[in-house]
Amino acid sequence: MTVNEENFIEQILLKNEKALEFVIEKYGWIIKTVARKHLQKQLELTDECINDVLLAVWENVDSFDKSRNTFENWLAGVSRYKAIDCKRKYLKKYREEPLETLENVVDLKSRHGSEEQEISEELSEMLACLGKKDRGIFERLFWHGESVKSVSISMGMKETAVYNHVSRGRRKLRKHLSLMGKENNL
Repeated sequence: MTVNEENFIEQILLKNEKALEFVIEKYGWIIKTVARKHLQKQLELTDECINDVLLAVWENVDSFDKSRNTFENWLAGVSRYKAIDCKRKYLKKYREEPLETLENVVDLKSRHGSEEQEISEELSEMLACLGKKDRGIFERLFWHGESVKSVSISMGMKETAVYNHVSRGRRKLRKHLSLMGKENNL
């Protein structure tokens, strides 16, 4: 059976994969646009988000009611909520994992061009909640990869003081990231 504008919803309900292909061809731009809008700083999550949206359409198209909304608007809503979910997962990951995972971000530093600039901006934005001294310590330890000993010597501090600043900074960052997650829920 040929899938078209009149029968694609019915065909998805019948689990015809060609109907999902029709959705991708005809409405994929909506999913991609909404995902990119909400995941501007985490574009690497876009593909995961698109897959989540398509799975949601496949499993929940029965909740679409054409008397209440157009399919395009319904799909944009599903895309928006899935993008927000992806962002929540991303933020939750960084709230729950130790901040040593920032070293993984440092590995990305070796990439060239605007991606490196974007990572640098994202890291700066994340560290904005810290005081100047703490921000300097975090940047030197986690962005530049310096040792605690090197940082303590160059900043005229004891190593234990550096560790104390890192510990307090972690708490501030977790609180800041938690607040960012709550703002994104609104």
